[in-house]
Amino acid sequence: MPDTPTGPSVPSGSAPPTPPIPLVELLAREDLGLRLIAGPAHVDLLWVHTSEMADPYPYLLGGELLLSAGVLLKEPDTYVARLVEAGAAALGFGVTPVHDAVPQALIEACDRHGLPLVEVPPATPFTAIARAVWRLMAAARHRELRRVTRAQQALATAAARPDPVPAVLHQLAAQLAGRAMLLSAVGEELHAAGRRPAPEVRAALARLARVVSPDAAPASPAPTSATDTLGDTHLFAYALGGGQGLVLALATGRREAGDHTVTGIAVVLLSLLAAPHQGADAAGRSAALVRLLLGADPVAVAPLLGGAELWTVVHARRSGGGPVDPLTAGALGAALGSALVDASRGGDAVKVLVPGGDRVTPQPGWTLGTSAPAPITALDLADGQAARALGRAVATRTPLAHHHIDTGRGLAALVPRAEAEAHARALLAPLTPTLAETLRCWLSLHGSWDRTATALQVHRNTVRQRIARCATLLNADLDDMDVRTELWFALRQQ
Repeated sequence: MPDTPTGPSVPSGSAPPTPPIPLVELLAREDLGLRLIAGPAHVDLLWVHTSEMADPYPYLLGGELLLSAGVLLKEPDTYVARLVEAGAAALGFGVTPVHDAVPQALIEACDRHGLPLVEVPPATPFTAIARAVWRLMAAARHRELRRVTRAQQALATAAARPDPVPAVLHQLAAQLAGRAMLLSAVGEELHAAGRRPAPEVRAALARLARVVSPDAAPASPAPTSATDTLGDTHLFAYALGGGQGLVLALATGRREAGDHTVTGIAVVLLSLLAAPHQGADAAGRSAALVRLLLGADPVAVAPLLGGAELWTVVHARRSGGGPVDPLTAGALGAALGSALVDASRGGDAVKVLVPGGDRVTPQPGWTLGTSAPAPITALDLADGQAARALGRAVATRTPLAHHHIDTGRGLAALVPRAEAEAHARALLAPLTPTLAETLRCWLSLHGSWDRTATALQVHRNTVRQRIARCATLLNADLDDMDVRTELWFALRQQ
C-alpha cells in the first residue's frame, strides 16, 4: 500500500494549506520529549508523514517531517540521501520497538547530508507528534489571519487619508518591515516609504520593475509580478492596474506568513487610487480641451466636460504645507467629485473644477478656497475668487473659505451696477493689479500685516511697502475708516 501523509494532502507543487512551522517550536514541546541529535535546527515543517518503506521517495511532497521506526532501514546513507533528494525537511526516528537507540550510522549520514534528525522517545506516539504539528499550524494560521486583518484595516485607513498613496506605502513598509516604492512607467520614484536601501538594492529593484512594465515585452503581455533576491534581501515588483504603467516595488529582509496577502491588498488599493477618476468620459474631456486650445466657444465645449451649467473653482493646499503630487491631487478631485484637476509637479497648490453649484465641503488634511458658482464663460473670474478665498482660509487658519456672494441686499444694491463699476475704475485707476489685489486682501483681513503676508505668500515688509504705495498713489489716508469703506466698495465691483 502506498504511504499517506498524516494530515491533509495536497497536490505536488501546491502551497501548503497552513503556514509552515519552525522545527524548533516542535522541539520546544516538553510533553513530546523530542531531541535533535543531528543536522540543523532551523528548518520549517509543512506537514507530517509516517513511512516504514525502505525508500519513501515516491510518496514525499517536500517539506515533511518524516516519522519512521527504521523497520526496513538497511543503508542509512542511501536512505538519507533519497530523503534529501525528495525535499524532506527532517527525519523523526522512533526508539523501540525495532531499535534500542538511534543507529550511529544514521546520525552520521544526517550530519553529512544536512538533514535534521530528531530522536522520538518510546513513550511518544507518532500520532501525538502529528497532532502537535497540526495544532502549531492552526495557531500559526490564526496568528496569520489576525495579522492580515489588522494590516487590512490599517491599509484601508491609510487609503482614506488626504494623501492616500504615500500613506498606503508607509503602512505597507511598516507591515513588511522593508522599503516600499511607487515607480512610474519610466522607473521614476514617485513615492517611497521605509528605510532607504543600499544603492545596489535600489538598482536591482529598478531592473525588476522593468520586468513587469508594459513596455518590457511589447510583443507579448508582461507578467504582473516578479521576484528576486540580492544577498539576504527579498525583492518584489507588482504591476498596478489603472493603465498608468505604475509599479509597486518592495525590498524586505524577511518573509513571514501573510506577507503575500498583505501585499496583495496594497496592490489593489494602490491600483484603485492611481486609476484616473471616471466622473466624465476621458475622451470627451480631451476633445473639449483640444477644442478650447483651438479657439472654440466655451459654451459649445461645456457639454463635453459634463454638461453642467455652473462650475465651482476650488483652490487647495495641504494643511501641513509642502508640494502636492498628481496622484494625491487626483484623490482630492475624486473626493470633490471631479476629474478636472490641475497639479503642477512640485507645486504646493491644486486647482479643481467642480461641476454644479453645490457648496464644497471641507476635506481632511486640506485648506480650501472656493469661488461662487459661475458659467463656463466666467471661469477666469471664478479662478480669481477661489485664489482669494484660499488666501483668506490660509491666513485665518480655517479649513474652508467660500467667496462671498453678493445677494443684492444692503447698501450696494442702492447704487446702479454700471455707475458703481465706473466709479471703481476711476478710483482704482492708479493701482496696478498686484497693488489692487494686495489692498483687497489687506482690507478683507482688517489691516493685519501678518495675515495678509500669509495669504499672499509674501514677506510682511512687502505688504507694508505695497500698502504704503497704494496710499501714495491714491493720495488717501488708509487709516481712515471712511476711506477704507469706499475703497472696499470699489474693490468689490471688480
